[in-house]
Amino acid sequence: MNDTVLNASPVPARAWVAVAALGISAFSIVTSELAPVGMLSMLAKDLNQTESGTGLVVTAYGWVAALAALLSGLIPVKISRKSLLVTLMVVLALSCMAATQSHSMTLFMSARMAGALAHGAFWALIGAVASQLVPAEKLGLATSVIFGGVSAASVLGVPLSSFIADMAGWRSAFTAISLLSLAAACALFWTLPTLSVTQPLRLRVYYGIIKNPVLLSLYGATACIISAHFAAFTYLQPLLTKAQEVPTASISGLLLMSGLSGLAGNIIAGKLIDRHIKGLIFTSLLLSAAALGMLGMKSAAPLTFWITGILLAVWGMGIAIVFVGLQTWLLRSAGDAVQPASAIYVAIFNAAIGTGALAGGQVLAVKGLQGMTVLAAGVIVCSIALVAMLKSPTNKLRPERS
Repeated sequence: MNDTVLNASPVPARAWVAVAALGISAFSIVTSELAPVGMLSMLAKDLNQTESGTGLVVTAYGWVAALAALLSGLIPVKISRKSLLVTLMVVLALSCMAATQSHSMTLFMSARMAGALAHGAFWALIGAVASQLVPAEKLGLATSVIFGGVSAASVLGVPLSSFIADMAGWRSAFTAISLLSLAAACALFWTLPTLSVTQPLRLRVYYGIIKNPVLLSLYGATACIISAHFAAFTYLQPLLTKAQEVPTASISGLLLMSGLSGLAGNIIAGKLIDRHIKGLIFTSLLLSAAALGMLGMKSAAPLTFWITGILLAVWGMGIAIVFVGLQTWLLRSAGDAVQPASAIYVAIFNAAIGTGALAGGQVLAVKGLQGMTVLAAGVIVCSIALVAMLKSPTNKLRPERS
């Protein structure tokens, strides 16, 4: 059926509850995506795989999510967006529950890929949905609430899933994520109004985007930085436990420290990004690469818990600032093509996650944990050259209207 347009003003309380439900959904999705990072060794042992082989789960998830994001523009306009979002969250819940019943890598991978399809399609739709829930003057606040779910997933979701896995096993952790996703689906069902549907994106719009040198450079920088980051981050647990001899029980605490620093990075970016976007990205890239490189360097004795925590905090804060900076730069440079340019950005981001996990696993098998980490830090440093070629964007945005 065709959807009707939600009145923009005044904003009813139910609309803000719907925005909060979208934030909870974002929390569930990102937690599901990154949960294997905190339990990689456990998964590898239970599924009879090497750690580098298990990392392919992250690779495939990222690639499938990227493809789903790109193809989401082909979803017929007659399909209700409310029903679609609810269905996608149910698919995510079922995929996590199916993962708990997997006793082989093939079954586990199949369950994860179903979730990846829901992940990519959900992220491609969420921006347009948010723009219809609240008037334009409230869109920034609504977006910050929704994407606050992403930050919360790093701060609480991944460490909590790692903690549950340590206490009760990885299957219990995925069961918890499944129940949370199902709760989010119910919240969306009860709070989302019917929504208008934007027209499918035309191929000529994408053609104009790929001819824009600024956007191409931003896409290239994003691909390099995200790939390098996740090449190391995917194997963070074995890096800490084997290279730095951190007790397994301390991993969730260190992940929490890294997540909190990432949240602090988001706050710093919000304060400074408008006036110092290029310098802030430069500094953050250097600090992230330095911290990551120090975590991977060989030393006579393992780093202490607190030094390891500080390095993880610097890495997490720096990379969070870079994420915000690159996305802000993209939005200011895309002009009237914000929606399709963002869809491509989401696809590249997810594809880079998968590529980074794959490359990290391959280098890990040849060079070991420390060699892989130092190489990832080097790639982050080299990506500064791509950012250096860009002119700082203006502060004016021209968002698309649905």
